[in-house]
Amino acid sequence: MFVLLPPSETKRSGGVFMPLALDSLVFPALTARRLVVVQALAELAGDPDATVRALKLGRTQLAEVDRNAAVRSSPTTPVIDRYTGVLYDALDAATLSERARDFAGRHLLVHSALLGPVGGLDRVPAYRLSHDSRLPGLPLKKHWASDVSAALESTGGLLLDLRSEGYVSLGPAPSHTQRYFLRVVTEGSDGRVRALNHFNKKSKGEFTRALLENGRDFGTVDELLGWAAGAGLTLRPGAAHELELVVSGH
Repeated sequence: MFVLLPPSETKRSGGVFMPLALDSLVFPALTARRLVVVQALAELAGDPDATVRALKLGRTQLAEVDRNAAVRSSPTTPVIDRYTGVLYDALDAATLSERARDFAGRHLLVHSALLGPVGGLDRVPAYRLSHDSRLPGLPLKKHWASDVSAALESTGGLLLDLRSEGYVSLGPAPSHTQRYFLRVVTEGSDGRVRALNHFNKKSKGEFTRALLENGRDFGTVDELLGWAAGAGLTLRPGAAHELELVVSGH
């Protein structure tokens, strides 16, 4: 089983002075693709004005230019410790048990616009690049989509896709026979189901944390659904190859 998360635009600074090693990341078949994007991002940072336009940065975000300029040599830290924001605050990697962190290293993936899917404990630098960023001469969808799709299809087993649709576009996995896209919904007293927005991220983070702490490598979606029911979670089949995580309204 693999759980596939979106990244976050916000990231912690710092880490260990061990630069990015592309050949240490999961899915080594993506190494050449990764190198192209890393080099393009660093080169773009040589022109701060162009970087601001390409990444849609505000005046309070100019430090992101310096982060990108140093992306090949800056400190690295495990993926689950690098990202911040609503989803990752709910995941709260700093308080995971050692057993849960080990499980994350083997079963958690995060889809980075810079590096493609990376493992939960892969070491990455701080950077700024989103799925809709525009690197000169390098359309991210065209660059990533087919190779990322192939990498995801190679995983086998159960693949829980918690990505936002913007990141799905950088590597769809519709032909993965056991890929299930997770939607977070709430159900009103009238029985009507609606999708959540902001709390969608929080619920995905809490759900992922529960999976990591549980530490079971589910072989089928039926096994996953059985565990969820016993754990007090409302997880149910939705449309074809989709699951609905039903949470209380906010």
